[in-house]
Amino acid sequence: MKRNVLVIGAGGVAHVVAHKCAQNNKLLGDINIASRTVGKCEAIIDSIKEKGNLQSPGVLRAHQLDAMDIEATKALIRATKSQIVINVGSPFLNMSVLEACIGTGAAYLDTAIHEDPSKVCETPPWYANYEWKRSQACKEAGVTAVLGVGFDPGVVNAYARFAYDNYFDQVDSIDIIDINAGSHGRYFATNFDPEINFREFTSTVWSWENSQWKANKMFEHGKEWDMPVTGKSMAYLTGHDELHSLSRFLDVPNIRFWMGFGEHYINVFNVLKNLGLLSEKPVLTARGQEIVPLEVVKAVLPDPASLAAGYTGKTCIGDLLKGTKDGQPKEVMIYNTCDHEECYAEVGSQAISYTAGVPAVAAAILIAKGTWDSKCMVNVEEQDPAPFIALMNNMGLVTRIKDEHGDRLLEPMREMASSEPEKRFATA
Repeated sequence: MKRNVLVIGAGGVAHVVAHKCAQNNKLLGDINIASRTVGKCEAIIDSIKEKGNLQSPGVLRAHQLDAMDIEATKALIRATKSQIVINVGSPFLNMSVLEACIGTGAAYLDTAIHEDPSKVCETPPWYANYEWKRSQACKEAGVTAVLGVGFDPGVVNAYARFAYDNYFDQVDSIDIIDINAGSHGRYFATNFDPEINFREFTSTVWSWENSQWKANKMFEHGKEWDMPVTGKSMAYLTGHDELHSLSRFLDVPNIRFWMGFGEHYINVFNVLKNLGLLSEKPVLTARGQEIVPLEVVKAVLPDPASLAAGYTGKTCIGDLLKGTKDGQPKEVMIYNTCDHEECYAEVGSQAISYTAGVPAVAAAILIAKGTWDSKCMVNVEEQDPAPFIALMNNMGLVTRIKDEHGDRLLEPMREMASSEPEKRFATA
């Protein structure tokens, strides 16, 4: 059994992760939070105390840390006796934090693929460019590393795995749809780190079509989706992390990611991009200063964490799978809806941060119990999704399924008992 958690990062998702770890500290043990700005960590701790979210008396401590410094991160892991590290800082940190975990034996979790600050939308599969290169090192060190265990990527991978194993003889397509029907009341803002948000869309967006990678332009392909609770929304074909592992581990020829955008967001995005303000490449100002335009845009936009107090409405994120069962066409939607105001009441966050943070803590609990303690590097769909989905049902992220039998709560063990699943993995 593993105990004591080090949370790296102090943004909106880290805020949720820290709250949820605190709510489960009898099992998880000491909770330490580290960031370059220790004051942000202290503010999260104050929030936990204000909400009364510490399950039982225990350690809640803030630390200053530059997580790019591998040796400093190792030292903090050892000093805090942390056996689980949840990396919810910038994706630029992933490889450094992973290396520190390999060096100390701590389990590693993150919620997004590593990124090089100087590159955007790299050649797929993205995991092969970074994390998967350290897979053998994790195995040799006996280190559990669970990659991309937010919502998307993360929960949507588990949904895909569960449906693939339990409802189909053959899956022809997986469409992952992410709709935020909420309103934050600001002229323009992003729901998570603006720099990371824009980097996803400024260059090529990749989808998995006919068992090969297909390059598209952002907002080139749009479709209206009628989702549970949130209703009809326009969503656009977008590149995203989970495609890069699902295409490897599931034998499915078509895997796509769709994200909802309003006209206002698209208009502002296009203006910023056309002006060159979303570039990750440095430019020289008239005063001789070298700046990165994208970093300037990030600096002037609202901090995503500041949106929480006034956020209203709901999100709906899910997987639509189509294929055949017993020679007949079959369609299954597995999804979650989340309410911004309810998230704020519980942990002081908006739903986007909540849906990314809760799964990371659920995975940490499964590692602590030994259920997901694989002692090697895995993506979420390589693990048994049933205990993960069942645990989240009791942690604030309830999963539902919609198929020919209706729309109902997804209770994994009951569904598995009735469907006689057969695991089918693609050749890696």
